[in-house]
Amino acid sequence: MCVFCKILQGEIPCFKVYEDADTLAFLDIGPFEKGHTLVIPRRHGELLTDLTEEEAATLGVVTRRIGGLLMERLPCDGFNVMQNNGACASQVVPHVHFHVVPRWSGRDINWQSIKYDSTEEMAALAERLRG
Repeated sequence: MCVFCKILQGEIPCFKVYEDADTLAFLDIGPFEKGHTLVIPRRHGELLTDLTEEEAATLGVVTRRIGGLLMERLPCDGFNVMQNNGACASQVVPHVHFHVVPRWSGRDINWQSIKYDSTEEMAALAERLRG
């Protein structure tokens, strides 16, 4: 079972930002920026092409929603959306996921993982984004 499926089953904790019947969005533990959120489908699929068109569309809608939450509640000036398919494309966890990474004007893009100061900081940020 992949790490994201274990998160979905409650075997591994996460800091939830959003969830519904089909998707889960949570803070990345190795973010490029604080607030970096992962959006995943509840049904396991390794590649985007493993999802039905309806599942992919739902994931897109939630990804858009998360981008709006980041801009409104961090706030940030914009965001990147990334999605990798297969190890050759830098996919680390073999479960479909979208990265939604907050961005600020005047700050260089950093593609190196950073760390949160504490789990309390992550919990507080997840709560702020959930509203």
